[in-house]
Amino acid sequence: MASTSFCHSITTCVLFLFFLYLSCFFNNLNAKHSITNIHKNQHRHNKHLHNPPLNLRLYRAFLALQAWKHVIYSDPKNITANWVGPSVCNYTGIYCAPSLDDPKLTVVAGIDLNHADIAGFLPEELAFLSDLSLLHLNSNRFCGIIPKTFTNLTHLYELDLSNNRFVGPFPSVVLSLSSLAYLDLRYNEFEGPLPPQLFDKPFDAFFLNNNRFTSSIPRNLGKSKASVMVFANNKFGGCLPESIVNFADTLEELLLINTSISGCLPQQVGFLYKLRVLDVSFNNIVGPIPYSLAGLSHLEQLNLGHNMMSGIVPMGVCELPNLVNFTFSYNFFCEEEGICKNLTSKNIVFDDRRNCLPEKALQRSEKECSDKLEQPPVDCFEVCCVEGGSGKNASAGSVAIPPSAIPAAAMPVSAAPFVAPSYP
Repeated sequence: MASTSFCHSITTCVLFLFFLYLSCFFNNLNAKHSITNIHKNQHRHNKHLHNPPLNLRLYRAFLALQAWKHVIYSDPKNITANWVGPSVCNYTGIYCAPSLDDPKLTVVAGIDLNHADIAGFLPEELAFLSDLSLLHLNSNRFCGIIPKTFTNLTHLYELDLSNNRFVGPFPSVVLSLSSLAYLDLRYNEFEGPLPPQLFDKPFDAFFLNNNRFTSSIPRNLGKSKASVMVFANNKFGGCLPESIVNFADTLEELLLINTSISGCLPQQVGFLYKLRVLDVSFNNIVGPIPYSLAGLSHLEQLNLGHNMMSGIVPMGVCELPNLVNFTFSYNFFCEEEGICKNLTSKNIVFDDRRNCLPEKALQRSEKECSDKLEQPPVDCFEVCCVEGGSGKNASAGSVAIPPSAIPAAAMPVSAAPFVAPSYP
């Protein structure tokens, strides 16, 4: 009996020691496995630190585009579906090219998401795209403001943000972009005054129409060298400054449709000898057609309609060699010189309705015309713009009389000048 009890005790002790050994053995194995994993992870981390991406600029572009994708809330066409992984040059809408400072280095040079119908906003991380030359975002649903970090996009040449939902004051960050030549902000909700510095920039073309910009057109209009300027459908008011003449060597298209400008057209407009399109319709312009317009030999389209202009339609304008479309309807012109009475003979498309032209159909009533004739002639040195409170022209520091002080030209409800842009 004693020996049986003794043997049982020995067996129990042996089993206890055996399981204790196994426990220690497996603990050691787990510890070794954990240490091995730690060393592997440390090795990977150190390898990443000592071996950064071969193309750091593409890596930064990857970070920028991933940050952008994170704030895209609607992408019905799945444009950004393949924005996955570091191969950014394969992303839809992303275009790579050799770097300007190192042709052997590939960089993201362009982004074209026109007509993608994407909703979201522009993150500050887009500043990582420092090699970007083209940014085209026409016809989307981007909103918010333009990040101030865009100052880092020093190579940006074309910026098209048209037909979106951007808000706030004029995005002054674009004024710091020394390479920018093409600026398109139309069809957004920008508001407030235009900064005078805008017209000191070497833009080739800028489109500001269909926003909520207000105040007068800056006096220094014309220090830029743009070939196309579109201001239509804003509420600027004031006069077209005489400094427009500074565009003489470059300006080909000037559109000021429905901008509430008033006063007379300055004679200096006639010195813009390269002008092909001039449209100042749906404003509060008064006075005669400047005779200087007869010098615009390249002019193809002239629209003076829906203003309060008066006097004679000069023969020199009607004889312009390249004129194909001349609209001067809804004014108070009372006489047409020479060939102006028969523009059909020159194959010119014209609209002369609602004036005071004798023997022409669809003119104003006799009462409207007689009331206009009874008013004193317009003195273009006195109307609209005044210098320090005394009536002179706008060239030397002017204050615009509010457009509400001048009866507005009626704009038909059906009229919709300058439809939303649609690029291929």
